[in-house]
Amino acid sequence: MYPPFDYFEHRRACVIKQRQRDARFESLPDIYKGPLTSQQRSILDAPIASLVADVHKGTLSPVDILRTYGKTAAVAQERTNCVTELLLPEAEAWSKDSSSSGVDLKGPLAGIPVSLKDSIAVAGFDVSVGYSRNVFKPCAEDGVMVKLLKRAGAIPHVKTALPITLLSFESTNDLWGTARNPHNPRYSPGGSTGGEGALLALNGSRIGLGSDVAGSVRAPAAWSGINSLRCSTGRWPKVGMNTSMPGQEGIPSVFSPMARTLDDLTYFTRAFIQMKPWEVDYTVHPIAWRQEVYDTAAACSMTEANGNGNGNGKNKKLRIGLMTTDGVVRPSPAIARGLTLTADALRNAGHQVVDIPLDSFPQTATPAQALQIASVLLCADGGRTFQSFFRTGETNDPGAAQIRFYMGLPRPVKYLWYLYTRYVRHDPLWASLLRYFHPLSAAEQWTWVAKREAFRATWFDWLAKPPQGFDFILCPGNATPALPHGAMKDAVASCGYTFLWNLLDYTAGIVPVTKVDKDLDGLPAAWKASNGVERGAYKHYDAVKMDGLPIAVQVVGRRLTEEKTLGYMKVVEDCLKESGTVYEHLDVERLPEIKDIENQKSKVPVNPARIW
Repeated sequence: MYPPFDYFEHRRACVIKQRQRDARFESLPDIYKGPLTSQQRSILDAPIASLVADVHKGTLSPVDILRTYGKTAAVAQERTNCVTELLLPEAEAWSKDSSSSGVDLKGPLAGIPVSLKDSIAVAGFDVSVGYSRNVFKPCAEDGVMVKLLKRAGAIPHVKTALPITLLSFESTNDLWGTARNPHNPRYSPGGSTGGEGALLALNGSRIGLGSDVAGSVRAPAAWSGINSLRCSTGRWPKVGMNTSMPGQEGIPSVFSPMARTLDDLTYFTRAFIQMKPWEVDYTVHPIAWRQEVYDTAAACSMTEANGNGNGNGKNKKLRIGLMTTDGVVRPSPAIARGLTLTADALRNAGHQVVDIPLDSFPQTATPAQALQIASVLLCADGGRTFQSFFRTGETNDPGAAQIRFYMGLPRPVKYLWYLYTRYVRHDPLWASLLRYFHPLSAAEQWTWVAKREAFRATWFDWLAKPPQGFDFILCPGNATPALPHGAMKDAVASCGYTFLWNLLDYTAGIVPVTKVDKDLDGLPAAWKASNGVERGAYKHYDAVKMDGLPIAVQVVGRRLTEEKTLGYMKVVEDCLKESGTVYEHLDVERLPEIKDIENQKSKVPVNPARIW
C-alpha cells in the first residue's frame, strides 16, 4: 500500500505481532511457570563447561536446560519487554530431534540456550529490525550464524529487542514497544542490542549475539551490567542477517558475543571460533582460536605480577594505558569512580597503570577527530537508507531523528550554524561535528575513507612508540550510566568511548565493576558542560535517580586480538575481586517489585494448541 495509506498497514502489523508474541508467552506450559526448582537453580549457577559436559554424558537433558532459561526469559520479558520472538516451542522440538533440526548435541555448546538480536535470521521467523514493513515475511532458512550455533549444539530460544534504525543506545520501536532496563524500568537497557543486555542481566539466556557499529554490544553490557566483546571485523560471521543500512561500510558493523559472566563469554567465543566460521562465511578471516595467547594474557594475575608466579616465564607485569577522558565528554562521577576502582585494583596487583593525558594523543588523530570522522562515514547517505524503510506514521528513534534533522539542513544554513556555534557560542568541538555532517557524494566519501585510514595509520605508529607500549587501554564504556527513555534526543552524539574503537577496528570488551551510589556519585555544584556533546550527555545525569544502575569499564586491545583482550578482561576481573570489588548480578528470584507489572500483562485470548 502506498503512503499515506500504509499507515493502516503499519498499525495493523504492530498490533498483530505484539499479540502473536503475547499469545506465545501466555501459552507456555506450566513447566515454564512458577518458582525455580533446585535443579533449575543449579543449572543457572553451573559453569557453561559443566552443563555441556553433563549433556555429553547424558546426565542432563537439553530440554531441562531450555525450560530453565525459558522460565527466566518469561520473567525477563514481563519486566523489561526485551523479547521480540519467542522460539521455545520450536526450540523444544530442535532439542528433542537433533537429526532433522541440525542441532548437534555432541558439539562444544551442546544444549546451551542462545538468544539472538532480532536482526539475525532464523527459519520460520521474521527479521523485522523493528520496521513494520519487514513482518509477515518469515525466513526460508537459518542464517549462517544460526546454522553454526546449531552445529555446535546450541539452541536459539528467543530473539531480542533493538531500536528502529539500529542507531541508538535505546531499544524502542512501534512494532515491539520499549525495552526497559532490568535495574530500573525508567531507564534504557542500552542499544542497539538492548534486549540482549536486559535478558542476560536477568539470567534469561546463557549467551547472546548482537551487532556493534558504534558501541551496540558494549553500551547494553555497560548499562545492563553484563559482559560483552566487540570483535574486530572479519573474526565473526556477518551474513544471514538484516540491517537498517545495507551497503554501509564506512564504519563496518560486526556481530559479537555477549554473556552474563566473563567465563561464559570466553567459553562461547572460543567454542564458536573453533567451529571454523570462515568455511561457511566469506567475510570471516581464517584465524583459528589461539589458546596460548589467551592463557598468557590471563596468567597475569595479581600474585604473578608481584613476582610470586610459578616461574614458567609466561607471566609479566602489565603496562596499562588509562584513558580518563576522550576530550569530548568527561566521565560522570559514577563512571570515574568505577574507573578509579579498577585502576587502583590493577596497581595494587603490581601492574603499571599509566595515565594518557589529552595532549599526548596524536594531534592529527585525537578522539574528538575520531568522533567527527566516524559520524560522517556512518551517516554518509544522510540517513536516506534507514529512512526509506519507514511507513507513514512510524515513530523514529529520537537520536536517529536528530541525525536526520542535522543531515537534512541545507549546507548554507548549516555553515551559518557552524559559524554561530564556533564563534558566538565558543564551542569549536560541537561546531566541528556540525560543519561536515551532511550527505556525501562518492568523491567526498572517498576523501573521508582516506581520513579514516590515515587516522588508523597514525594510531598504529603512536601506539608502537615507547611512551605508549600498552598491553591494553582501560577506559569508560560510556560517559554516563544508563540514561532514561527518550534521552537520545540530547545524548545521541555521546558515544565516543565506544565509537573510537569501531573507527580503529580494535577489539574491546566490557567488564561490570559496581553500581551507582547516590551519596558518592553526585555532580559537583560548580560543574559546567564544556561543549554541546557534553551538555547533551549530562542533561539527564542524576545520581539519586540513577542509584543502583551498573557501572562498567572497557578493556581495549588491538585489532584481531580477541583472545588477548578476553585474557586481560579476566585480569581486570580477578584484580577487582582481589581488591574486594565483586559486581553483584541481579537474582531473578529476588527482584524488586514493579508497581505496574499487572498492567503490562497480556490480555490476549490464547489457543495453546495452535502454538505447541
